[in-house]
Amino acid sequence: MAKIVKSSDGSELVASSQERLSGKELGTAVVTTDAFENPGLPPHRQRVTDTDPRRLARAARIVGWLFYLSIAGSLFTIFAYMFFPIEDGDTTSLRLSTLYIGLGSAFAMLAIGVAAVHWGKAVMADKEGVDERHPVRGTQATRDRAVEIFKEADEESGFSRRSLIRNGMIGAFVVFPLPAIALFRGLAPMDVDPNNELKHTFWKEGLRLTRDPTGVAIKASDMTIGSSVHVIPEGLAELPEHEKLDAKAKAAVLLVRLKPEDLKWTSEKRKGWSYDGIVAYSKICTHVGCPVALYEQQTHHLLCPCHQSQFDISNECKVIFGPAARPLPQLPITVDAEGYLVARSDFEEPVGPSFWEREK
Repeated sequence: MAKIVKSSDGSELVASSQERLSGKELGTAVVTTDAFENPGLPPHRQRVTDTDPRRLARAARIVGWLFYLSIAGSLFTIFAYMFFPIEDGDTTSLRLSTLYIGLGSAFAMLAIGVAAVHWGKAVMADKEGVDERHPVRGTQATRDRAVEIFKEADEESGFSRRSLIRNGMIGAFVVFPLPAIALFRGLAPMDVDPNNELKHTFWKEGLRLTRDPTGVAIKASDMTIGSSVHVIPEGLAELPEHEKLDAKAKAAVLLVRLKPEDLKWTSEKRKGWSYDGIVAYSKICTHVGCPVALYEQQTHHLLCPCHQSQFDISNECKVIFGPAARPLPQLPITVDAEGYLVARSDFEEPVGPSFWEREK
């Protein structure tokens, strides 16, 4: 198909489709006249439930009973939490409690999801429609029409008419949060101060810094400029499994070595917490507790992979981007007589996410 185009001197020339497609037009403007027509909607295909009332009633019953099964899953989760408690030092009780609580919660969520999908695919009215967009607030007539659309949607979905589905869905959504309320109650004991629990970790004065997970002690001479090492306290690797996980969740540290002149300090006290450019910071993000371990050597930035909070290791690990509210707590370190890196003390502030009772 040929097109009329204008050349640089104003004369009209003919450009073939091949020339235009290859970018060799002779002019600078092309008028398109071959826009495709609106193909319209494909022919409507009726579902089995549109032609057989008995199949429609059966599908509605299935949706309603799925919601009631979700209620059963939520109640089973609460039952599992109450009658399969986790006993200290008993890994079997931990596995059983986790298994049954997980199965109950998963079943409750799965039943709601399957019910919603089956409701939409088999019970709700099935028709095609086109909604035209408008860039500004609609007229009063449009707003009134929106109200009518909501009423039509209610009629098409059968929400008001089908009491089994309606009552089942309301019951499922009412009961669904109850397991979370029960589980949140057991996340932490009520008779302890969270500041004390999170401020005091496995670290203590004179404890060597060791590699995670081998437990091999680290000398200052092992650290080269730009290197980073995942660190746990000496002796933590020998703890029983359940005790080790709890201790590591608070004591995990990232050890990094920079040039001493690249470190910026706002207090002399913190300056004494490093050794020859080697600094140690908690790996537990102060946002929601994810492990912060992605180190960018050139910028000295640490990235949390969960919500992209960034911390500047060269400037006391202060937050430079993201939702984290506080810098990463710093572990004071030095070296012992044999040249091994050791902790000067425990953390001087609570590690982990921010919380209401946290010390200022």
